[in-house]
Amino acid sequence: MKWQGRRGSRNIEDRRSMGAGKAGGIGGVGLVAVLVIGYFLGIDVTPLLNDPALTGGRSGGGELTEADRQAGEFVSVTLADTEEIWAELFRIQVGQPYDAPVLVLFKGATQSACGGASAATGPFYCPGDKKVYLDTDFFATLSRQLGAKGDFAAAYVVAHEVAHGVQDELGILGQANRVRQQSTEADSNAISVRIELQADCYSGIWARHAETKFGTIEQGDLAEAMNAAKQIGDDTLQRNAGQRVSPHTFTHGTSEQRQRWFATGYNSGQMTACDTFGTKRL
Repeated sequence: MKWQGRRGSRNIEDRRSMGAGKAGGIGGVGLVAVLVIGYFLGIDVTPLLNDPALTGGRSGGGELTEADRQAGEFVSVTLADTEEIWAELFRIQVGQPYDAPVLVLFKGATQSACGGASAATGPFYCPGDKKVYLDTDFFATLSRQLGAKGDFAAAYVVAHEVAHGVQDELGILGQANRVRQQSTEADSNAISVRIELQADCYSGIWARHAETKFGTIEQGDLAEAMNAAKQIGDDTLQRNAGQRVSPHTFTHGTSEQRQRWFATGYNSGQMTACDTFGTKRL
C-alpha cells in the first residue's frame, strides 16, 4: 500500500503520550500474553490493565517510539482516504453529507463513552461519542499472533471500524443495537454477525474506490485484506484458541463469510449490495 508522504487526517485524537508511568507488575511479556489470551477467548481484560498491582500503575502512554510514530502516520493517511471516499459515496449513493468519525489513538488503556478501551478489547467504534478507538499495538498482534500480515491488513482493520461509523450515520447501527437489547443472547449474537459482515462489505467498497481514486493499492494488498478477514473469523479464532467451534456464540461471522462479504463490497462498489440484514444467506 502506497501511503508514505500522503495527506493525513485531522480527525485524529492522539492520547498515546497521556498518563505516562513506569512499567511494572506483570511486565511486558506477561502483559502481551494476557492481551492475546483475552483476544482469543473473547474476554475483556481491561480491568487487569487498570489494576495497579498488575501494571505498576501504568494505564497507558509513555514515550512514543519511531514505530509508534509511523503507525500513527499510517492510520492518519488511511483515515483520510476513508473520509474522502465516504464523503463522495454519501453524496452520490446516499444523497446526504458524511460526518466522519474521530479516531482515538492510545497505548495500553483509555476511556470511551462505551466504557474501557484497551489492547484486549481490540479496535472498536463507539456510537456513544462517534469515535473509533485503536491501540496501534494491535497491528503487531494482528501480524504475529493472528497471522494477518501486511499494511493493507492493518488498513482493512481501520476501514472496518470506520464502516461502523458509516452504519451509524445511516441509522443502521442504532436500529440494530436497539433490537439486540431486546433479544436473547443467541439472537443478539446473530444480529451482531450481520452488523459486522456489513462493515466488512463496506470495507470492500472502500478498498475498490481507494484503488481507483488514489491508485495506492499494490499487488498483494487485496490478498492481505482477504487473509485478515480469514484469520479473524469467529470459527478460525475459536479453533486457534483450542476451543470447539460454537456457531451460536459467533459475533462477527465465519472466515468464509467475512471474506465473501468483503469481496462483495469490493466487486460491486455499491452500498446497496451490502444488505446483510435483508438476505437469508450470510
